Amino acid sequence: MSYVVLARKYRPRRFTEMVGQQHVVQALSNALTTQRLHHAYLFTGTRGVGKTTVSRILAKSLNCLGADGQGGITAEPCGVCQACTDIDAGRFVDYTELDAASNRGVDEVQSLLEQAVYKPVQGRFKVFMIDEVHMLTGHAFNAMLKTLEEPPEYLKFVLATTDPQKVPVTVLSRCLQFNLRPMAPETVLEHLGQVLAAENVPAEPQALRLLSRAARGSMRDALSLTDQAIAFGGGQLQEATVRQMLGAVDRSHVLRLIDGLARGDGAAVVDTVDALRVNGLNAASTLEEMTSLLQRMAVLQAVPERAALEASDDPDQPEIVRLAQALPADETQLLYSLCLHGRAELGLAPDEYAALTMVLLRLLAFKPAGAASASPEKKTLKSGPEPVAAPAPVARPPVVAAPSPNPAAQVPASPAVSAPSAAVPAPRPAAAPVAREVPEEPTDVDGPPWVDEPSEEAMPEPPGEGVQTSRRVVEIPVREASLSPRVEQMRDPSEPVRLPEPVITPEGDFWFSLVQQMVKAEVVTALVRELALQSQLVARDADQWLLRVERESLNQASTRERLSTALQSQGHAVRLAVEIGPVSDSASLRLAAEANRRQREAERIIHDDPLVQAMMRDFGGRIVPGSLRATEA
Repeated sequence: MSYVVLARKYRPRRFTEMVGQQHVVQALSNALTTQRLHHAYLFTGTRGVGKTTVSRILAKSLNCLGADGQGGITAEPCGVCQACTDIDAGRFVDYTELDAASNRGVDEVQSLLEQAVYKPVQGRFKVFMIDEVHMLTGHAFNAMLKTLEEPPEYLKFVLATTDPQKVPVTVLSRCLQFNLRPMAPETVLEHLGQVLAAENVPAEPQALRLLSRAARGSMRDALSLTDQAIAFGGGQLQEATVRQMLGAVDRSHVLRLIDGLARGDGAAVVDTVDALRVNGLNAASTLEEMTSLLQRMAVLQAVPERAALEASDDPDQPEIVRLAQALPADETQLLYSLCLHGRAELGLAPDEYAALTMVLLRLLAFKPAGAASASPEKKTLKSGPEPVAAPAPVARPPVVAAPSPNPAAQVPASPAVSAPSAAVPAPRPAAAPVAREVPEEPTDVDGPPWVDEPSEEAMPEPPGEGVQTSRRVVEIPVREASLSPRVEQMRDPSEPVRLPEPVITPEGDFWFSLVQQMVKAEVVTALVRELALQSQLVARDADQWLLRVERESLNQASTRERLSTALQSQGHAVRLAVEIGPVSDSASLRLAAEANRRQREAERIIHDDPLVQAMMRDFGGRIVPGSLRATEA
């Protein structure tokens, strides 16, 4: 007799043998006992949780004749009558299973529905079981809607699917839906122990734990893996052989990784990852095992009394409890999140072990601020300001004070200043600080509130050596005080804009006119136009012209050749030579100077306008810097 795999040999044949689906078993058993039967059932759930098994048991319950042939509808089929044995063997005439994955068209469904007009031949009910019903086409669903809604009294529909979202709502509304849940690892472990005890196969508890976790909630997958493990281990299940077969990571490696992270020992983490590489252990399995242990650690940290309820036969339980006490709760949550999201990064890296190392070291780089191992240099936003020592007089940068029209008003004051003056940021080392006069705001007191003015009754003696006087200025670093020339011009129209002015030369006049002509005719574009605009004609003779540019990027052979071609089109068949150096008379400088002149003229016109001056004087108006633009004439 040929060998029957465990998944088929130990398939449940009655509701009492079902494992992990008590909510479905109870509902169906009560319905069968009270004879409250629906005409269509829909079983959903992932692979290997018992959808087809439940449909077969339901078909036997509807058609069971009992051991004496006098039985009726029952929640406990006998398993010995002809209907029960034929359904188990797959040869019962009135029980039809249709695989919708390979028979998904409207013709197959119509062929099935044609049998609905005939009464059962042997049994009490006809049962149509359609597996993977979500694979049917839209026309096939539409073809079965009417029969599914009002079938004959002797016909029952049983639908099964792993993806109920793809089933039309019109079908879902006509069925009684049951969701078969994935099974817990403990449930799978208990059932595997019973199966192996019946098979007389010795097994280590840790080996069964590995198989139950690898099944991921599917009992069929668990039994198939058990079959493979028995063959791989030569008739027995040992933890080492099962771990080798599954490619699972030894939990000792994972415990060492978590311990190294808890101690902040990066060398131990890297060495453990290298050991995983040498042994060929999977990086994704490592992160998966770590998330499992970290979840247990987080539960122990949040609910310490759970430690007494954990499985006592787990040899790693004491180490897990120790790590839960050693690793802070916030770092446990952070590491769990890093491991969970790090699995998606393994496929992006060229080396999965390097990616694993980066995921684990990320915890050491981003430890929470309150961790004991955090670097003392890290500051938090909640820390108060540190006292700032007063600088020595010789260390202060030179300060330019605003000249006062009244010499008697320049009275020495106490070196103590108010808090805002002391909080001025220190200048950057790379740039010397400059000073800018603080404009006086209209106020009801005799001076700005941030400056300590001495009273006339308590006027101190003239300052001696090393005594600083109070100035109505605030020191500002160069980076903060720097403004664009246009903004400076808007702040003070009388202040000239400091832009480089071209040095007018005869060669420059000729080159500027020629470049303007080529740009207007659009014979030069892109980099060629930039080379023509930013270059200076230094010298020219009958067959060669010498240009000078400041940027090396413009001095390209292809750009020079295209500019020579453009010059030939304008009647200048010459060769071009380009050198790198300072440019004092180029077309771009002349255009910029002209634009600057027009801008200054436009700003002068606006500032001198009587209406503008009246609005600024009477209504406190101001001209927003940068808002004025000169138009083309």
